Amino acid sequence: MTRAWDAAAYDRVSAPQLEWAGRVLERLPLRGDETVLDAGCGSGRVTQLLLDRLPRGHVVGVDSTQSMVDHARTALDPARATVLRADLAELELDEPVDAAFSNAVFHWVPDHDALFARLHAALRPGGPLVAQCGGKGNVERLHAAAREVGSREPYAEHLAGWRGPWTFAGAEETAERLASAGFEEIRTWLEPYPVTPPDPAGFLRTVCLGPHLEQLPEELRAGYVAAVCERCGTKLDYVRLNIDAKKPR
Repeated sequence: MTRAWDAAAYDRVSAPQLEWAGRVLERLPLRGDETVLDAGCGSGRVTQLLLDRLPRGHVVGVDSTQSMVDHARTALDPARATVLRADLAELELDEPVDAAFSNAVFHWVPDHDALFARLHAALRPGGPLVAQCGGKGNVERLHAAAREVGSREPYAEHLAGWRGPWTFAGAEETAERLASAGFEEIRTWLEPYPVTPPDPAGFLRTVCLGPHLEQLPEELRAGYVAAVCERCGTKLDYVRLNIDAKKPR
């Protein structure tokens, strides 16, 4: 999770992530006075939705990117949200939390075994983990277009053979990893979720193709985004991996 995100741009184009998060939050049982971990809080836009569910509670937001941490700290009430910079696969909190939530993040973490072990350690006994991320088959058509364009000149020198940083896991293997980390009451499932972003080029540039663009010199980036957009169209074939689990009491 070492990507250099543009937090302000992400905040502007993240309407699909906000929509996903609302549905995921509906699965998280809360009284309203808990301390909840937002694992991968990004710009803080989704974290605010979580805070709205916690009128007497507190959120610990964690992200690996300094620009996201800075943006979230500015956007959120510091009396109600603590925002930390950390790699989720190495997460250590001073105090355990009552619940853990995550939206559109886990597919950016290469080591899911380490990720789930650290989330298990961060939770109090009985604490739920409710999350969603990109799953097996996620945006396959987009990635095929990105590879095809990347195999052409002038992009091939930088992108040919490059596979990217994503871990799009399946439901069964994720359930096994959660169990190995010590979770129980595990439920995992894949959900097709096609998305047409309001600003397709801006969304692809900021979210989906950011890792590709980091491999390219500045003068090739706009042309690459335009070529991928032309080839894959505006509808993105998202597949969401849903996770519900609980730490034993």
